[in-house]
Amino acid sequence: MGRIAVIGAGMGAMAAAARLAVAGHRVAVYERAETYGGAVRRFERDGFAFDTGPGLLTLPAVWRDLFIKTGKEPLEDCAELVQVDPSTRHLFADGTEAAVPNASRAGVVAALDKALGGGAGGRWGDFLVRAREAWDRTRRPLLEEPLWPDWPVLAEREPYPAVPHKRLLRTRRAATLAEIGAWELRDARLTALLESHALAHGLDPRVTPASAAVLPYMEHAFGTWYVRGGMRELARAVYERCLARRVEFHFGTEVTGVLEKDGRAVGVELAEGTSRATSTDGGLVAEADQVIAGVRPARLRELTRHRLDDDGDVRPDTGARPRRFTVLLALRGPREAGAVHRTIVHAPDRTAELDSLTSSSPAPVRPTVTVLRPDDPALRPDGEHESVVLSAVVAPDAGRDLPERREALAEELVTAAEAVIPGLRERILWRETEDAGSGEVSAPSLAAGDGRFLHPANTTRLPGLYRAGGWSHPGGGLPHAGMSGALVAGLIVEGPEFRGSR
Repeated sequence: MGRIAVIGAGMGAMAAAARLAVAGHRVAVYERAETYGGAVRRFERDGFAFDTGPGLLTLPAVWRDLFIKTGKEPLEDCAELVQVDPSTRHLFADGTEAAVPNASRAGVVAALDKALGGGAGGRWGDFLVRAREAWDRTRRPLLEEPLWPDWPVLAEREPYPAVPHKRLLRTRRAATLAEIGAWELRDARLTALLESHALAHGLDPRVTPASAAVLPYMEHAFGTWYVRGGMRELARAVYERCLARRVEFHFGTEVTGVLEKDGRAVGVELAEGTSRATSTDGGLVAEADQVIAGVRPARLRELTRHRLDDDGDVRPDTGARPRRFTVLLALRGPREAGAVHRTIVHAPDRTAELDSLTSSSPAPVRPTVTVLRPDDPALRPDGEHESVVLSAVVAPDAGRDLPERREALAEELVTAAEAVIPGLRERILWRETEDAGSGEVSAPSLAAGDGRFLHPANTTRLPGLYRAGGWSHPGGGLPHAGMSGALVAGLIVEGPEFRGSR
């Protein structure tokens, strides 16, 4: 078996490393940071702990499969997964609210009918049926298979079904997520619920294809899960599984280039030496038979002068993307009885929020804010305190450079959270603001939209060089990052004929 060099210790990269080690390869991971997990990070201070990346998990089957395929211990023996119910409490701009049950279509329909009235639950239930059709049409090519050369078929074809229009006696096909809200849901609150799934990934629903209906469907069908101790515990479990399979990790080691010879990748150049590096006239290198890059496309292009894609191949990594802004709150006083794990406080002005995602205006706009309040003793010093995470997706430069703009944005998030947490401001001991990783948000790959919502394939034009993680196919989010690792491992082990797991 061969030697594998992995650039980065993110979740997708570690998923590939563990699978390849089990297949008999010698795998070494080179990470310039001092720890693993990529954006799945943790902040700790004064006995408080906070997830600063993803706070919840959908499609846990992806990670269960990794643990089944790489050892005898299942995921549940290495990390405790808990279903979150209700999945989400929504506070809408008009003051109404609705608590959405976890993974129950009948429960969701009943809850929305009761909270919003006017047949809202029935319309949402009908939408979920159509969203399932889009999911069934795109699940394999966009999640479970590598991105094959015929990907333009996905770019051109909208999988979300057309809807019969009773008055016009014809069908009408929504082209965007916003059109689904306007034509099919016909309620600003249901539209806000729908669009919050796109906003969480930095997507503007006005231009995001209707195929993004799969995003709320995934939560509905497979549930919303929390990992006891924080989502960092999932990263720890994957890291320890890699160590058990004898994957080598070299932290604080920056890769400065992909080593090429005879037209293929044969290792990586390093800024710092490791026990597996050899000195050459050009610096320190780690030789390998295959290289996996768990970095975003722009960074990978800096590491090699080789053209990685054919002309016309999808290249979504152009320009800065919206990013996730996070406020960490250390609170005095216990979490009140009946508090919900996740609440989404919807923006008071939808249009202003969406316009702000691409605006450089210094004035902060109240965004849609996610409030996470896990009932987890591991995240607080004792029962008389609470740790809370507020987050919102904002423009690329919002609050990034000037402390006063950052503070103003943090104030907007705290003000939104006051509607969720009784006596919030009086309870704050201290707060921190932070971007998760680079802060930029990568969305899962989506069909239609002329290919603008697809990610680069796991293979490249440079033989021996592969891409894994949230910035490559099948895109961002923990389930998709995990699948990218599975796809890369399959391509290396089985070769070009690999067609995905079944």
